[in-house]
Amino acid sequence: MANSPNTNSTLTFPNGDNRTSTSLSTHMILKVAGNPIGALQSLTISESRSISMIAEVGSDGFIDSTPTSSTQVSGSITRIRYDRMRLTEAMSRGYLHLAAQRYPFDIEIQDIQKEQPNNQIITIIKNVWFESLSYSLDANNWIISDSCNWKAEHIFSFRPGGTSAATGGDGKIKVYPHDAIEEAADLGKRRGSLDAPGLIDLVLEGSNSGF
Repeated sequence: MANSPNTNSTLTFPNGDNRTSTSLSTHMILKVAGNPIGALQSLTISESRSISMIAEVGSDGFIDSTPTSSTQVSGSITRIRYDRMRLTEAMSRGYLHLAAQRYPFDIEIQDIQKEQPNNQIITIIKNVWFESLSYSLDANNWIISDSCNWKAEHIFSFRPGGTSAATGGDGKIKVYPHDAIEEAADLGKRRGSLDAPGLIDLVLEGSNSGF
């Protein structure tokens, strides 16, 4: 059996050979200014925006919903202090303290789960600012870890050659709708998608439940 009968989740290759389909952190290479970040323990990424639910007098239930803010990109990083480098130095920055930063930088994440380079995914976290830096010295655990919280202006992903990274994994699931505006925003060719014309009459295949 190549796939689970109820969910179509991959169990083996089609010919029955064993397969590992779970994404692993060992397949993630993080770089700043082309330099890999060593001794990294964790990276978290959060994307969020506000959504307003539209109600009306005379109706019991919401009649519409809409985003009301730009997407905020933020996260945190923890790194073991290694090779006599603090976190900022490991990220190719020429300073140690928060007040010194006067210019944002980019973080590049390379997902190399697929062997073929054309099928690998590159994610760019654009214009990153440190929001906080911290570390502690502990008598019970001598290992020093540096941590930071950060915010960025934008995040986008693509495959080498600039093609879309959203393909339904290995193509088992049909991805809707590859709208030109959504794809451009996801590829980093524009900062968002809601400033494009035609939103009020937009209908996309696969966007409705059918109920």
